[in-house]
Amino acid sequence: MRWNAILSTALSTLLLTALPFDTAGAQQPLKIGLITTLSGPAGYIGQDIRDGFQLAIDQNNGKLGGRDAQVVVEDDGLKPGNAKLIAGKMLSEQGIKIFTGIVFGNVAAAAVPDILDNKAVYISANSASAPFAGKECHPHYFVSSWQNDGQGESAGALAQSLGYKSAFLVAPNYQSGKEMVEAFKRYFKGQIVGETYTSLDQTDFAVVMAQIRSAKPEVVFEFEPGGLGIAFLRQYQQAGLLKDVPMVVHSASLDQVTAQAIGDAAIGVNLTSHWNDDFDNPTNKAFVAAWRAKYGDRPITYYAAQGYDAALLVGAGLAKDPASADDPAAFRKAVLSADIPSVRGPFKFGPNQHPIQDWYALKAEKAADGKVALKTTGKVLTAHGDQYAALCKMPAN
Repeated sequence: MRWNAILSTALSTLLLTALPFDTAGAQQPLKIGLITTLSGPAGYIGQDIRDGFQLAIDQNNGKLGGRDAQVVVEDDGLKPGNAKLIAGKMLSEQGIKIFTGIVFGNVAAAAVPDILDNKAVYISANSASAPFAGKECHPHYFVSSWQNDGQGESAGALAQSLGYKSAFLVAPNYQSGKEMVEAFKRYFKGQIVGETYTSLDQTDFAVVMAQIRSAKPEVVFEFEPGGLGIAFLRQYQQAGLLKDVPMVVHSASLDQVTAQAIGDAAIGVNLTSHWNDDFDNPTNKAFVAAWRAKYGDRPITYYAAQGYDAALLVGAGLAKDPASADDPAAFRKAVLSADIPSVRGPFKFGPNQHPIQDWYALKAEKAADGKVALKTTGKVLTAHGDQYAALCKMPAN
């Protein structure tokens, strides 16, 4: 009898732990694992993704799709091994089934496969490298940002439309950096007179400046995200290159935070983005108003917008099927059949569950308040998807 009682107690405890209800019968909050980079030069990127995601929950009284939501946040420190360990603990110790937040492609490559292998959902609010878009696509992997190549392709298309005949290319030496350079080349038809790769923790670009000066390009394309972009642009101006060699970048290299940090050194730089804070649609207006009400004059980056959109995506799926939070197959079916709002305006998934979206030309200008602002000037690419979707053999929904 004693052992029967022990087994009965253990079984009851296990069932209570597994069920999404507390002992009083109330439904427990949905836990969402947000693994991101919160420290180091790129720390503000993860902070913005985190705060954008949380803002969408706050606007809905702490809920997503009608269910109470709790975001469990951990800093990966831009270390793939850290992210892998964090994901493992969230899966095994907290039973988390929905993840988001990773900033860098090399970090995602270490953690996301484990998440998917453990029958959980991953929603990328930033990096989305080629393998996950093509042959390694997965029914439980969604992207609320872009496929990486869209950044370089849009910048290449803008440089081409501006009439430049030669370019020098700069990017960090990791998968996403190399993908970005190849994407730029895909749409820029001029001559590439130089190409160099930097480290992810590089702060001194003097050698790169000398290479650019020697190559004498008509335009420079650089992909240096976060604090790297701040350092690069400052040194570019200090080297006297900004007045002689214009730049075309993607907003990963010049966003609202880096523009404020750099100041006048950013004025005149052309860039591309899938989002800007001046977009005129109801979802974006609500997002911008809520951000400014909570954070005052803190700049609003596209990272925050992508975090916000990731939360809206989760909410749309749960609103369609409230029970799908614990069933990735049901969640996928719900998301793909839902009307997903987005700060970008109309939102549509391609066959690999990456966005099909427009890309815009922006320009850094001095605003009436004396600060540097990014102004949308036109469209560069319309309903743009990615070339890897054709390689994705996704099972039917």
